[in-house]
Amino acid sequence: MTLAPEDRTQQIPQADYYSQSAPASPPAPPSPPTPPLGEGSRPAPRRDRRFGQTVGVALLAAVLASGGTYAVTQLDGQGTATGSTPSATATTNTNQNSSPTVVQGNATAPDWGAVAAAVAPSVVSIDVTTQQSSGAGSGVVFDNNGHILTNNHVVEGASGNGSITVTLSDGRTYAATVVGTDPSTDLAVIKLTNGPSDLTPITLGDSEAIKVGDPTMAVGNPLGLSGTVTTGIISALNRPVSTGTASDSPFGQQQQSDAVVTNAIQTSAAINPGNSGGALVNAKGELIGINSSIASLGQSQGSQSGNIGIGFAIPVKEAKSIADQLIKSGKAEHAFLGVSTRDTVVTDGSAKRAGAQVAAVNSGTPAANAGIKTGDVIIAVDGQRVDSATALVAQIREMTAGDKTKLTIIRGGSRQDVEVTLAVKPASSS
Repeated sequence: MTLAPEDRTQQIPQADYYSQSAPASPPAPPSPPTPPLGEGSRPAPRRDRRFGQTVGVALLAAVLASGGTYAVTQLDGQGTATGSTPSATATTNTNQNSSPTVVQGNATAPDWGAVAAAVAPSVVSIDVTTQQSSGAGSGVVFDNNGHILTNNHVVEGASGNGSITVTLSDGRTYAATVVGTDPSTDLAVIKLTNGPSDLTPITLGDSEAIKVGDPTMAVGNPLGLSGTVTTGIISALNRPVSTGTASDSPFGQQQQSDAVVTNAIQTSAAINPGNSGGALVNAKGELIGINSSIASLGQSQGSQSGNIGIGFAIPVKEAKSIADQLIKSGKAEHAFLGVSTRDTVVTDGSAKRAGAQVAAVNSGTPAANAGIKTGDVIIAVDGQRVDSATALVAQIREMTAGDKTKLTIIRGGSRQDVEVTLAVKPASSS
């Protein structure tokens, strides 16, 4: 099915929502204010088949890839990239409790065969079966205790009478159960039942250290082709991406939840159905993101589904924070700002820029305590540009309660910075 994002300023690629599953049967004026949303703010979730809102080029509505990478290179039985030609000499320094770290002989021409061999044992295939449907995705080995980090939309169908089967890179299969899910970040942790003692947790990298143009590799289970790797570059950072709500589940379930909004890593590495939950790694083989969604062309632009060179991943910093909480308690807390905002355009000196205009400030919240006022336009968070209400949500959602952040606002035509200490989002906030 096709979901068309709403763009009040220009046409951009539409987004198709699909998964690898088999069912049984001139700038615009300020928009109306969103209701109070807690963390930053975001447009109210829609319950029909349209989602997202794009202002300028800051926000893309994306496809949940319950999968996500086409087979460009596939690993053979020895963990070597078939058909690849090493462009540099690479060695590995084996860490005791995680996957090897690759030391590239030529940073400008990475030996992707060495990276693939190092990462392969830490990436798994996930199959979910329910009475109504079946689906497939990917995951990464998070620790030696059998915890697997993946996307919520990969495993949410397993609630109730569903079952989960995890296949390791060497072909061994295990049943798994859900430890915890966090629909608002589209992350989940499952655990192998009677898992083996020789698991290889993936080495975690630093998503805040990556730069646009850095080389990257996606590893996963696209279209059931396990152990598939594709390469590309980091195309953009801090890309606010909305992928709708859990009510758009590929398993057809209607669930109430927050909209999935991610301050995503954008990559050109090919991502297609089956790779959701899989690894996005750097040239060292370190995890920098969890692949989660893609952009695709809409009906008016050729109805092309699948990879068009625009894929998105959840930064590992956010993924690790959520995974640690899910493993500890089965649920995750989120940062909370305490405002409602709407998309707007504001005068900034001699120019104009898009931003998130504060429509309401909830009393007793971090925003109120910091002196944020109705009518303020937030244009940056810690120096990162904010072009829309959804972009603000993405920035805040990436943080954790207790974090101190600097909001750049325009008030009365003048810029100023406001320091805010984020709180825990109340359970009653929607």
